[in-house]
Amino acid sequence: MRVKSGNGKGDSSPIPEPTLRRLPGYLSFFKALKINNIEFVSSSQIAANFKMDSTLVTKDLSYTGIKGRTKVGYNVEQLIDTIINFLDFNNHEKAFLFGVGNLGKALIKYEGLKSYGLHIVAGFDVNPETINQSLNGVSIYPIDEFRDLSRKMKVRLGIITTPDARAQEIADLMVAWGIRAIWNFTPQSIKVPDNIIVENTSVYSDLAVILNRLNH
Repeated sequence: MRVKSGNGKGDSSPIPEPTLRRLPGYLSFFKALKINNIEFVSSSQIAANFKMDSTLVTKDLSYTGIKGRTKVGYNVEQLIDTIINFLDFNNHEKAFLFGVGNLGKALIKYEGLKSYGLHIVAGFDVNPETINQSLNGVSIYPIDEFRDLSRKMKVRLGIITTPDARAQEIADLMVAWGIRAIWNFTPQSIKVPDNIIVENTSVYSDLAVILNRLNH
C-alpha cells in the first residue's frame, strides 16, 4: 500500500500495514490526552501505554512527517491533526452496507465511523420488513436497486454483514458494479480480482483467541 508522505512535497512512500493499523490507536490515545489537558507526550510514554518499544513508536510516527522535540516530546494537538490528515479521516469515504441485520444496524447507527472518515450512505437487504425503511437517516433498499444506485452515487467501498452463505454472491455483485474495496465482516473467505481491496474483520476469530487465552 502506498500513501501520501508527510514531507509536504506530494511524494508517496510505502507504509507498512502494521503501522497503518496502529495509527488509529495512537490517535485515540492522543485524543484522550487532549481531553485531560496534556500538551506534550514522549515516545516512551506512548510506548508504555501500548506496551511496545519506543523506537517502534518513533518510526511509526515518522511516516506522518511529524517530529518530536528533544526533552519535550510531541505536541499532542499537532499529533492529532497530523494523523487525521495523514489517514484522510477528515475526508468522508461513502460506503454501501449489505445485510441490515443486527450487526449491520449497529454499524449504521454507530456515529464513531464518521469521525474516522467513513459515511454509510445506503443499506441493502432482502427482508421485506427492513427494505424501504430508514435507519439513522440511511435508507434501506432491495438488492436489485444496487446497480442503479452504484452508478448514481459513485460509491467505492462496500461493507458485507450478510449471512455467511451470501458473502461471495454479494462480493461478486460489488465487483461487477464498481466497488473497489470490500470490508467483510463475515468469516467467509471471499474471492475477488487482484485489483479489489479486501479487509476481513471476523468477530468469531477474535472471540476464538479470547476464549482460548481465557481457558488455557
